[in-house]
Amino acid sequence: MDKEQLQKLVEKVEKEIQTQFKQTEKICEINSNKVIKAFQNCNLQEMHLQSSTGYGIDESGRNKIEEIYAQVFQAEDALVRSQFISGTHALAICLSALLRPNEKMLSITGEPYDTLQTVIGLGEKPSPSSLKAYGIQYEQIELLENEFDISAIQNRLKQNDVKLVEIQKSRGYSTRKSLTISQIETVIKKIREVDTQVIIMVDNCYGEFVEDKEPIEVGADICVGSLMKNLGAGIATSGAYIVGKKDLVELCAERLTAPGIGKEIGPSLGQNTNFLKGLFFAPQVVSNSIKTAIFASKILEELGYKVEPKYNEPRADIVQTIHLGSKEKLIKFCQGIQKGSPIDSQVIPEPADMGGYDDKVIMAAGTFTEGSTIELSCDGPIREPYIAYMQGGLTYEYGKYGILKAIEEME
Repeated sequence: MDKEQLQKLVEKVEKEIQTQFKQTEKICEINSNKVIKAFQNCNLQEMHLQSSTGYGIDESGRNKIEEIYAQVFQAEDALVRSQFISGTHALAICLSALLRPNEKMLSITGEPYDTLQTVIGLGEKPSPSSLKAYGIQYEQIELLENEFDISAIQNRLKQNDVKLVEIQKSRGYSTRKSLTISQIETVIKKIREVDTQVIIMVDNCYGEFVEDKEPIEVGADICVGSLMKNLGAGIATSGAYIVGKKDLVELCAERLTAPGIGKEIGPSLGQNTNFLKGLFFAPQVVSNSIKTAIFASKILEELGYKVEPKYNEPRADIVQTIHLGSKEKLIKFCQGIQKGSPIDSQVIPEPADMGGYDDKVIMAAGTFTEGSTIELSCDGPIREPYIAYMQGGLTYEYGKYGILKAIEEME
């Protein structure tokens, strides 16, 4: 396809996706109102932008950020720290804080994301630091045609020996659909019919502000996500969050710092402004990311590729998958995304071994913050059916540019 043909296709696609763009903008407005009201209701002041070093004992800015996060998520408490290295780190802290030896966790969304499998201790050679190594037991229930298996979940929970139920909102490196807040709300109600005590934890990575509600609002006990994804808006340069019931958040804080200390310490190390500005811009940035995904979905479907979700389907996260059908096309697509990046655009990514993954993985991301997946990025394991997992786009215009570069690279 020459440049003139591609431009005509772009014009056709952009005309056909305007309805979806308007829906995304409505959600952006709802979430923007949540954020600005939280800033105002919590009386955010200029002094809260100041930072701390050392112990960071009872630092007012850090405490204010956590108060704001709690209100945005309608949670009792929050733990928002730069000391969290990634979403996986925050999930590992949460699980190890809430589970004890011989207790059981149950994933009701099938096999979790690759790096969380390592945390749990799945696979032939589990890590000596995994949950399994500490005697924590793991079970999973598969989704049935992208829906929760309510009957199997309720029957399992009637045995009253499961401590924690884990729900992964996003698809991870799988071919299942990501789960909507409506689906999560339904399954939580069904869980509570048979077990009122089990802890319900949601891995919310990639899902924040994509819809107009968050998991705590529909009954989850605790929720975890990364600030190098949606809520960091490409501004936060590290960190993650845990929100939920006060007693559970405190347990997580004690696992992150030390027993008896918990949330009291933790220097912000110059991140307060980044965290607050990131949250402030997050609804708009997530909206741009969704617009980028909608455009990618439509134009790549027009070019004959299988995409998920389709451009006009409801979205639960920022991830767009493209079934490319071959190792070569997957590599070329990711290399094209890299060429469309603002940083390291001359770098040529290649598949490589990565910690926490069984397969070689190719990752493309010329980002301002290393590993920031709210900035335009694309990755995928080198295994059949050779799916590219694309996410991000700080602005629609930059996201569109990157996608067109990827298409040019493949064609």
